[in-house]
Amino acid sequence: MNVQVTQKPLPQAPNQSKLATADCDIHPQRNDDTALHPYLEQRWIEHMRMFGSRPRQAYQAGPAYPKGQPNASRRDAWPPGGRPGSSLPFLREQLLDTNNCVLGILNATGDNGQSFQNREFGAAVCHAMNEWQLHEWLTPEPRLKGSIVVPYEDAEAAVAEIEHYATDPHFVQVLMLSRTSEPPGQKRYWKVYEAATAAGLPVGVHAFGFGGYPVSGAGWPSYYIEDMVGHAQSSQSFLTSMVIEGVFERIPNMRLVLIEAGFAWVPSLAWRLDKIWNRLKVETPHLKRLPSEYIHDHVWLTTQPMEEPANRAHVLDAIDWIGWDRLLFATDYPHWDYDDPAHVLPMPMAEEKKRRFFLDNAVSLYTRS
Repeated sequence: MNVQVTQKPLPQAPNQSKLATADCDIHPQRNDDTALHPYLEQRWIEHMRMFGSRPRQAYQAGPAYPKGQPNASRRDAWPPGGRPGSSLPFLREQLLDTNNCVLGILNATGDNGQSFQNREFGAAVCHAMNEWQLHEWLTPEPRLKGSIVVPYEDAEAAVAEIEHYATDPHFVQVLMLSRTSEPPGQKRYWKVYEAATAAGLPVGVHAFGFGGYPVSGAGWPSYYIEDMVGHAQSSQSFLTSMVIEGVFERIPNMRLVLIEAGFAWVPSLAWRLDKIWNRLKVETPHLKRLPSEYIHDHVWLTTQPMEEPANRAHVLDAIDWIGWDRLLFATDYPHWDYDDPAHVLPMPMAEEKKRRFFLDNAVSLYTRS
C-alpha cells in the first residue's frame, strides 16, 4: 500500500487506539558507515574505507536499480539531520506510539554484510550490525526485538553468529535474504537452518539480496518496478527449493518466515507443487507428504506489500486458505510502500481474526521459551 502522506488523516493518538499491533518488518538504518566503527576491528574499518562493500552483483557501487523515492522511503520519514529509520526517538513517535505497536521486529537489511564478495569482511559486518542493533535499538527500546544478521553464504560463520546470540532475549529471529547464490534448500545451507532451529529461532527470509546473478531468469530487467515485482518471485523460488529439497522433512521443527513478498501467491504455488509432485514423487523419495502440507506446517508470511484486488474480499479467500494463524502484520517502515494498519483490512471481520492478524500470531511466533 502506497500511502499518500499529504492526504493521510491525522494518526490516532496512542492512548485512543483500541487495538495493539505487532509490526514484523521494521528497517533500522545507519546514517553512514561510521555507525558500525565501535563494533568493528580496526582492520575492517580501514578495509571499509579503502574498498567499500563490493556486493555480489554486476554493479560497482549502489543498488542495481535507483529507488522510486529517496532511500526508498516515505517522504515524511526523514528525522531531523538523519536518514529514514536512523533515529530511535523519531521511530518511537512516528511508528510505535502512533500504531500502538507493542512488538516490533527489526530486519536490518541494506548494506549489512550478507551479500559481500569478501566473506570474511561480510561476516565482520554482520556481527557489527548485530551489535549495533543490540546497543543502539534493542536495549534502549524494549518493544523492539532483533533479527540476527548472518553471513549465510558461509555456513560456519553463520552458525557461529547464531550461537553467539542464541540465548540473548533481544533477538528472536535469524535473518537471510531471498536471492542466495545457490537454491537455498541445498545442503550447503542446512547447518544454518539446523542452528537456528536448535536455538528455537525462526528463519526470516527478507526479499532482496544479491546472489551474484541477474534478478530474473533471463537477465537484468529494465525497470525498478520489475525488480520490485521480482521480490515475490524470488520468495516463491526460495520456498519451492526448501520444500522439494526436503529441508522441512529433515528439520521437522524448523519455522520459516517469508518477509516483504506479499502472500496471495501461496495457494496457487502450493496447488501446482502438489499436482506435479503427485506425478513425479518417485524423484523425491525423501518427501513423505504433499508439498502443501509442509507449507501449512512450517511457513509464516508477513503481510506487506498487502495485495489489493479490485474486490478486496478476495484477499480474505487467500488468507482463509493460508490460515489466519500464519500471517504476520508488517508495515515495512520507513519505506514508500508502507502499509498503514488503519487501512490494510477495510472490510468488517471477527474481532478474533483481526487480533490474530495484527498481534497474536507474532507474539506466539516470536515469544522465546
